[in-house]
Amino acid sequence: MKFLSVIVVFLGLNTCYGQIKSKPITEFSQKDIKDGILIDVRTPKEFNMGHLENAVNINWFDLGFQKHFDTMPKDRKLYLYCKKGGRSAKAQKLLDSLGYRNTINLEGGYDHWKAKEKL
Repeated sequence: MKFLSVIVVFLGLNTCYGQIKSKPITEFSQKDIKDGILIDVRTPKEFNMGHLENAVNINWFDLGFQKHFDTMPKDRKLYLYCKKGGRSAKAQKLLDSLGYRNTINLEGGYDHWKAKEKL
């Protein structure tokens, strides 16, 4: 019986930790979005000053933020980023609570990606 309990706990932990919930933005590539959507949650002004290729701008501060996701399949990968990582982490938490289970926060945000690009 203890053996069975250990297996159940292991499988449960493996399921929880097996899903990637974040990754450094510097490790992101356009190949990643072949099965997902890249979402920039910054303001339109920030977005227009520069953004990652193929990103869709959905402003975190927009009162109808979550309505933009009503038509998106809940099993689709959503790659989220903002300026430094705070808004995208909040957006990820909200979307997870709405049933989107494949949200990935791109840590470090656009500023980190831009700094790497200059190297």
